[in-house]
Amino acid sequence: MGRRFLFSFGKYKDLCFPKEKGFVMKERIFIQKAKELVNLQEFIRKQFTQAKCGEIEIQHTPIVTRIVIHTTTPGLVIGTGGEKIRETAELLKQKFKIENPQIDVQKIMDPDMNPAVVAQAITAAIESGVNYKRLGNQYLQRIMESGAIGCEIVFSGKVSGQRSRTQRFTAGYLKKAGDPAMKDVITGFAVASPKLGSIGITVKIMINQPELITMRKIEEKNIDAAPEAAKASE
Repeated sequence: MGRRFLFSFGKYKDLCFPKEKGFVMKERIFIQKAKELVNLQEFIRKQFTQAKCGEIEIQHTPIVTRIVIHTTTPGLVIGTGGEKIRETAELLKQKFKIENPQIDVQKIMDPDMNPAVVAQAITAAIESGVNYKRLGNQYLQRIMESGAIGCEIVFSGKVSGQRSRTQRFTAGYLKKAGDPAMKDVITGFAVASPKLGSIGITVKIMINQPELITMRKIEEKNIDAAPEAAKASE
């Protein structure tokens, strides 16, 4: 039989099991901030559903909170005389408690190289009744013609029939793991809601060619022959 030990934390109880008041774990803060960022980006996208928005940057400074919206149609985001921008800024103050939001709109010069814009365009086409195979091949060709190194379009859900399945369309060279996959591959995602059921569209585009490492053969030199050659010359 083993011995049983009873531990008493005593005065160290508050240190080992801190109270919620005045103590918040760093992980919890990190997760909470990430959720707030995602909710803010989703809210902005819903405000401008007609305009295809790409990346949404949130830059916090001591004076203002700068929000940069990349879109293919800046006019739909700005509105007549900037009315839409002012309306969105007021909603951000009320809903997210942002004191001084400054919204900046940037135009996307090449929409076919922006995965978020491509995913939204495919979503709108699917909801209009266009076949997913046609869309996959069409946008795959457009992305590669725009200068992409490689790309992948994935449809997940009830693409045809009652059963959910995944259909992939790939072209070119696309890294799936490692440092190049993090630096050179950009990803966009959108959800379509046709009559059969929801379909998730994921678009990945490799924009840069990873660095190539070449192997150079080292020539072997006869070290022993060098002293003999020196003596012969003397």
